[in-house]
Amino acid sequence: MTLETLSTNKAFGGVQGVYRHESRETGTAMTFAVFVPDHAPGETLPVLFYLSGLTCTHANVMEKGEYRAACAAERIIFVAPDTSPRGPDLAGNAVPDDTEGKYDFGLGAGFYVDATQPPFAQHYRMRSYVEQELPALIAAHFPADMARQGVTGHSMGGHGALTVALRNPGRFRSVSAFAPIVAPSQVPWGHKALGGYLGDDKAAWAQHDAVALIDGGARLPDLLVDQGDADQFLEEQLKTALLTDACARAGQPATIRMQPGYDHSYYFISTFMGEHVRWHAARLKG
Repeated sequence: MTLETLSTNKAFGGVQGVYRHESRETGTAMTFAVFVPDHAPGETLPVLFYLSGLTCTHANVMEKGEYRAACAAERIIFVAPDTSPRGPDLAGNAVPDDTEGKYDFGLGAGFYVDATQPPFAQHYRMRSYVEQELPALIAAHFPADMARQGVTGHSMGGHGALTVALRNPGRFRSVSAFAPIVAPSQVPWGHKALGGYLGDDKAAWAQHDAVALIDGGARLPDLLVDQGDADQFLEEQLKTALLTDACARAGQPATIRMQPGYDHSYYFISTFMGEHVRWHAARLKG
């Protein structure tokens, strides 16, 4: 697996890098960011994957997430992939500019699923990319201890973090999310994305719905969720209470916190990012 280095910068004693490779899953070039703390030769470190939200690339959290100080202190590798395949001739990216709500479907909005519907099925394979291809690439090229993995994410990426972890029991020692879409089967963003990528089969939708997965018996070792109570998407799209209720029904250990006055932005994420990194660190060490 050939990896192209696009940039590296020293930060907090470690290295913040941006990398590109040709993906077998998406059939496109994919770009991702990795922060590697200072470490001894031959030493391996735990790894925390961060899945971004609608419209984002790797750059949003890299530039605004404020994770490096905490990751350097806790000695955790931080990995941030893109949110969809990209390319000017990519099937599915040719959505008319005047399409209402374009931002929540297609380019920048892969929803971490493997699409089955044309024209998206050829390239929109973000589930396989984040579950299989990217972890193998990280293991091959970085000093990562893949026995100590955590996952987190924001909004659409919070949905991705929850569902990837619920579908892969035992892989992740720690799981958290910022303002996740907890039940996409029940909200407009999810109806548009899951219907467009997967068709009308609601059983297929359930594999990408954290509340449905928990109700179906999937479990996590623990869970931390932060949600701003001033989030403009809370009532219509995020519906955090559905996750709270599902965890209560299932006896799923979870700390789900409503944060007064915070919205959906990276001002919110960056405020609590250090705490999330430390929460993961407590579960990833040893």
